[in-house]
Amino acid sequence: MAEEPDYESLSPNAGLGVNMLAGALAGITEHAVMFPVDSIKTRMQVFATSPAAVYTGIGNAFTRISSTEGMRALWRGVSSVILGAGPAHAVHFGMYEAMKELAGGNEESNRNQWIATSLAGASATIASDALMNPFDVIKQRMQVHQSEFRSVFTCARVVHQTEGLSAFYVSYPTTLMMSVPFTAVQFTVYEQIKKLMNPSGEYSPVTHMVAGGLSGGVAAGVTTPLDVAKTLLQTRGSSQDPEIRKVGGMVDAFRIIWQRDGMKGFSRGLSPRVLTFMPSNALCWLSYEFFKAAIRE
Repeated sequence: MAEEPDYESLSPNAGLGVNMLAGALAGITEHAVMFPVDSIKTRMQVFATSPAAVYTGIGNAFTRISSTEGMRALWRGVSSVILGAGPAHAVHFGMYEAMKELAGGNEESNRNQWIATSLAGASATIASDALMNPFDVIKQRMQVHQSEFRSVFTCARVVHQTEGLSAFYVSYPTTLMMSVPFTAVQFTVYEQIKKLMNPSGEYSPVTHMVAGGLSGGVAAGVTTPLDVAKTLLQTRGSSQDPEIRKVGGMVDAFRIIWQRDGMKGFSRGLSPRVLTFMPSNALCWLSYEFFKAAIRE
């Protein structure tokens, strides 16, 4: 009987193919499981003109959406996430591990490992968001109240025909301004908590879940204001508000949020966002570390 490989004896960098495949599987798992909460977050962040589309909290949104539109409405747009999350997360984790190795983040003697980890995390998100942004736009167009779209491809075609290719990337600068600090914070907090809880470096599902959940919650809370602006930009074409339909970028989005809701406007969807990212990040890191170990073995 062949001896089972020791997790600790394997190289921290398992190779680009393993990291990308593990990242793709982890990304699909993460987004699919937490999608209904993400749908509620999108609904709460949209500046709606109809009182029927204004939600006061997670429970209020869940009850009203499920009772008036059916539970299926909470899953509308999930196919866009599945299509995009696989390749985007593959690139994300592949870039992260490659940059971390290149910057010396896997060297125990390196006293500046956190710098290497932050650099790797930021590089990973720049690359993955370039792939994911169009899918995220389609997802949110399908998630909004009374969305006309039921098909990913129909949504993509209509948005392209009516608003042009730029509609898929108008939020990209805002997404990067949100995702780069989000990812840098997430990876840094994750690595520090993981080392604190599991200094031996052994495969530990509990460690990956706790470190992943806490790092996701912290990063989500810090970047929520930018996420509100991103949602406004990505759903502008579905809005009945003339001013929102003409919004041209992040500065315009911030101005509208401030004028209409003040400081509290920048915390729209904070609760469902944190509630989404804590378990989804825990699941993502648990899945990633599991798939990485399983594929290597």
